[in-house]
Amino acid sequence: MKEIRTDITVVGGGPAGLAAAVEAKRQGAEKVLLIERDFELGGVLQQCIHDGFGLHRFKRRMSGAEYAQKFIDECEASGVEVFTDTMVLEITKDRELYACNSTDGMMHIQSGAIILAMGCRERTAGQILLLGARPSGVMTAGSVQRYINMEGYLPGTRAVILGSGDIGLIMARRMTLEGIQVEGVYEVMPNPGGLTRNIVQCLEDYNIPLHLSSTVSFVHGRDTLEGVTVAKLDENRKVIKETERYVPCDLLVLAVGLIPENELSKGAGIELDPKTRGPVVDQDFMTCVPGIFAAGNVAAVFDLVDYVSQSAEIAARGAVKFIRGEKKADAPLCDVKLDGNVNFVIPQKVEASFEGTREFFMRVKKPDAETVLQCTTEGEPCGRALYQRVAPPEMLACEVSGVKNGDLTISVAPRG
Repeated sequence: MKEIRTDITVVGGGPAGLAAAVEAKRQGAEKVLLIERDFELGGVLQQCIHDGFGLHRFKRRMSGAEYAQKFIDECEASGVEVFTDTMVLEITKDRELYACNSTDGMMHIQSGAIILAMGCRERTAGQILLLGARPSGVMTAGSVQRYINMEGYLPGTRAVILGSGDIGLIMARRMTLEGIQVEGVYEVMPNPGGLTRNIVQCLEDYNIPLHLSSTVSFVHGRDTLEGVTVAKLDENRKVIKETERYVPCDLLVLAVGLIPENELSKGAGIELDPKTRGPVVDQDFMTCVPGIFAAGNVAAVFDLVDYVSQSAEIAARGAVKFIRGEKKADAPLCDVKLDGNVNFVIPQKVEASFEGTREFFMRVKKPDAETVLQCTTEGEPCGRALYQRVAPPEMLACEVSGVKNGDLTISVAPRG
């Protein structure tokens, strides 16, 4: 077995992993290793040919591939060691990794710190208990995106989309441009699940109907998809039988949510937050296992890649502090308190006191207008942001300036 020692090992070569590796080198870490299971870096951004990336960070519209390439170039220039086509099999509490590839075989990697950046995965038909057989033609939105944008295949001619996640909305437009007829988007919730800009630019601009409080109640076809039955839902999300109707189609696209990829995290004994389904982290994005950090969509599903990169850079700075002994492994932690219209926050915990500023990210429970995001410590303001409109699909961000005695309360409420 090949033995390797690193200062920092980053698991995942998508936007979070790339940003973390580059920032770790920028902060002075000498040996930084980036491990990616795909053949090339970039993660899901490789197949995102639409624009809208980089608006916060670079102040211009970029495709996903362009955004990734900027970090890939920085990664190569900074001297980060990269292993592609490499699978991490296990991570231990002692910051050991076991990985393998066809060139080096089995590897044992001992790291001063580890940054988890494995991203997220899509929910499948089995996970949402979709009724019917399992014919070909039922695909996740990400699979359809890869088929069209990278492989050059059209997976169908007439499509129905279940779920209004951002990837599904974007693919509604993409499929329309490629000549696939999109019959409509069906969302079980009373509100859309994607960003407002995608509702407008991908559905309304192309006259694609969005059916809220609606679902696909049955899939027809044994070997290949022949059609679906769609229906309205009542307030308890039960199918209203008299509203059922049959829609012929040969492609059902699932955009029913994303799940942080945390199988390795579970194996390392890392505590997961039931709301985010990602690791519980402190203000430096360190998990409950000292020296193991989490960033990007593995910590929580972000809506903007700019926030993914930002969280990864925070984790990288924390990891460098840890290997230098500037961050205590056993520092007592306190829960961040939530008030008002806040559903969850990342990070979820803070040390009893810290100086300087940290970025906190959160989602709200319900849509609202004219709101204020207020952060306080021992009754004193330590962060504030104003929003004209908030909605559950859109992540909010606020810079917090210091915490006293572990007391941090975050609230989102109407402006008063």
